[in-house]
Amino acid sequence: MSSPVSPLRILPAEADASSSLTAPESATFADTLRSALDDVGQMQTQAEGKVAGVLSGAGTDVHSALIAVEKADLSFQLMMQVRNKIVSAYQEISRMQF
Repeated sequence: MSSPVSPLRILPAEADASSSLTAPESATFADTLRSALDDVGQMQTQAEGKVAGVLSGAGTDVHSALIAVEKADLSFQLMMQVRNKIVSAYQEISRMQF
């Protein structure tokens, strides 16, 4: 029986070429951020749908709903940390004297 949860990919060397984590060479930083935000929003929407399925009694598994909620939460926390690092870098650059 296969697990519905995909394994975490920590090392970039483990990612295959067809993965959505790899950006094309022509993608800008803004495009990459926009794509990441879209992915976070999509995870949030999926989690909301699964929770709604559990609450309505549509036969959605509680465990899969909980996993979807946790994935959405972790991706949101990661995006917030990335945002904090970007803001920190901007503030550092703005304090530089030329």
